[in-house]
Amino acid sequence: MHPMRYKERNGVYAEDGSFVCREYAKPITIGSNCWIASNVVICGGVTIGEGCVIGAGSVVTRDIPANSFAAGNPCRVIKPIDNE
Repeated sequence: MHPMRYKERNGVYAEDGSFVCREYAKPITIGSNCWIASNVVICGGVTIGEGCVIGAGSVVTRDIPANSFAAGNPCRVIKPIDNE
């Protein structure tokens, strides 16, 4: 994550001489037994529930509930995955 204005993105030196950067990361949570196909982008702050399948080339911008097949750009749930 980062500020949109370039002057706010630039690092600065604090009064004590340390370098401070205003960029930060949000955690990504991926449940057990998930299949993440190739070239998938998962944005910070997203949770993918257990047992999910994420289709190739997807851009995951929102949480995906457990036991779902999701794909696309932006990624969306296509169908639930059942045990049968």
